[in-house]
Amino acid sequence: MYEEYEIRQVPLLLKSSKAKIDSMLKANGLRSDDFDYYAGVFKFREDELLGGGGLKGNVIKCIAVGNELREHQMGLKLVSHLINIAVGNGHETVRLFTKPENKLIFESIGFTQIASSPKAILMEIGQNGIAAYCKYLSILKKEGKNGVIVMNANPFTHGHRYLIEQAAQEVDNLYVIAVKEDKSLFSYEERKAMIADGCQDLKNVTVCEGSDYVISAMTFPTYFLKELSDASDTQMLLDLDIFSHHIAHALNASIRFVGTEPADQLTNRYNELMSETLPRQGIEVRIVDRLANQGGVVSASLLRRQIEQGCFSAVAQLAYPTTIPYVLGFAAADALKQELDLTPKPGLVDKNDSGAHEDMDYDLMNASIAALRPCFIKTAKLGYQQDLPKIKDIIEIGLKAEEEMYKATNGVNTHKGALFSIGLATIVASNLYFQHKNIDETALRNNIAAVASQIPNTNGTHGNDAVNRFHIKGALQNAQEGWSELFGKWLPFLRQHHDTDDDQHKTLLYIMTTLDDTNVYHRKGEKTVQSVKKEAIEALNDFSIERLEEMNTRFVRENISPGGCADMLSLTIYLKFILS
Repeated sequence: MYEEYEIRQVPLLLKSSKAKIDSMLKANGLRSDDFDYYAGVFKFREDELLGGGGLKGNVIKCIAVGNELREHQMGLKLVSHLINIAVGNGHETVRLFTKPENKLIFESIGFTQIASSPKAILMEIGQNGIAAYCKYLSILKKEGKNGVIVMNANPFTHGHRYLIEQAAQEVDNLYVIAVKEDKSLFSYEERKAMIADGCQDLKNVTVCEGSDYVISAMTFPTYFLKELSDASDTQMLLDLDIFSHHIAHALNASIRFVGTEPADQLTNRYNELMSETLPRQGIEVRIVDRLANQGGVVSASLLRRQIEQGCFSAVAQLAYPTTIPYVLGFAAADALKQELDLTPKPGLVDKNDSGAHEDMDYDLMNASIAALRPCFIKTAKLGYQQDLPKIKDIIEIGLKAEEEMYKATNGVNTHKGALFSIGLATIVASNLYFQHKNIDETALRNNIAAVASQIPNTNGTHGNDAVNRFHIKGALQNAQEGWSELFGKWLPFLRQHHDTDDDQHKTLLYIMTTLDDTNVYHRKGEKTVQSVKKEAIEALNDFSIERLEEMNTRFVRENISPGGCADMLSLTIYLKFILS
């Protein structure tokens, strides 16, 4: 009787439960996978795991039931249970991988096959599935000879542009589909926008929305794992089957263009299978030689390495010009992230604690940075023109960025000071690059001072109150002077100590020795400011992480937070990148 069995959630965080799942799957000829949720089949009120099935997002995985359970139709009961969980989590479509011989079983409960390979099929049930995506694509379809490129563009390089140019010359209409899966340095929305910006002058190119049906972790997980495995061919064949029977059909595409891949074994295999399978469906595969320069082929992976190594001049050689604002926006947010992750810090939020702040913590600061990243990109795009933007436009985009920050933090001021300084530097740097295809340090400094001189004082802020009360320079006044201490002292110091242990820790202390931090002035007054400077000098001369931890303990106790110094460290890190 069915009442002998029950379906219960298996807690994935427990090692003992995970071991039970692995053992049960192995006994059924399956290997474990990544799950958000796992449902197990048990005899009523017993703990032995007899079967089960997992769920990752809206994809059902690893259904395993023995013969006895099949007699009680527990496989279908299990699938129905997982469908209900997925729908309850907000998914309109539920998908599953299964063996071809199970096709009729799942069709009997409403699943439709959308892709097949010799060893597996992909099925789905629900609304807004493959049919909805193909309907969207069919609206974009134009008459003539049509071609398709699928690209990740992480980020968009001269190589991507070259591939698109070559393909566009061979067809009447070229459709570029951005990989939607967000497992890249740049988000899907950023990558899609980069492709669109980079192709805006090519009149026969249409940039399409991506979907889970085109090189995603659902159809092609190994693309993101970057390693070959026994399952790779099956996953690639499913992806290509979806493309040939659904995507290409919706766009009336007869050619798919890809670039050569000299280094990536998995992509090479994908291209091989593509060349074998798509022509059988009447789709020509055109492999275009990759664009090369003096350093070898132009690749996004090399560009990403240059970003990670902090070399903007090398990045600019590989990135297509319209990609530069996205790189600057990324680097701006990354500078904030580097400052946040620097641990320990005296009186400041880091990975260990909230410093002298009761209203913010590490997670809140991360949320703020995530909200500001698209704002920095918009700021860079505003500056990416022949003339510097009007001051009213600069102020307006800054105020909108503040709004996004406050939305993300429920009204807590996490990065207002850094937003002002880094946002100002981003606009000027982007403008200089647009004009001269490089960013000169002297020009950057002079133009920052010129733009800042047009910005009116902000009344009512803690920083401005400290400026008026103690007759010191605040963020605006320092910017109006072109950040003389930053360019004259802090940036050279960070460069000098680059690639040494604790270079950022030491730069923070160095900034604390000289900056009149309005946040410390506001909280504690002039006497404490001078004390902080003196202690920073001593800590710099006799540096140790233990000493920083001791400083943090005292700063927390005495409510001292050198937030202005943290802002200037972020700015110094950022300027070091864009001037490299």
